[in-house]
Amino acid sequence: MEIMHKIAKVYRKVSMKNQPSDFAYWQSRSFEERLACLEEIRQEYHGWKDNTEQRLQRIYTIVKR
Repeated sequence: MEIMHKIAKVYRKVSMKNQPSDFAYWQSRSFEERLACLEEIRQEYHGWKDNTEQRLQRIYTIVKR
């Protein structure tokens, strides 16, 4: 059974001078949550559909000896 994690949509309006860093935000999260978010971003980037994984293209090189 696959567990799906959703990222909560939260926003705050702050001035540019008082804007916190992204690094501090992610450091405040557990490593499980950081990995889950990273995996979600990776899957979106690769555009996986129907749980099919994309693989590296095979490249064959013929070398004359």
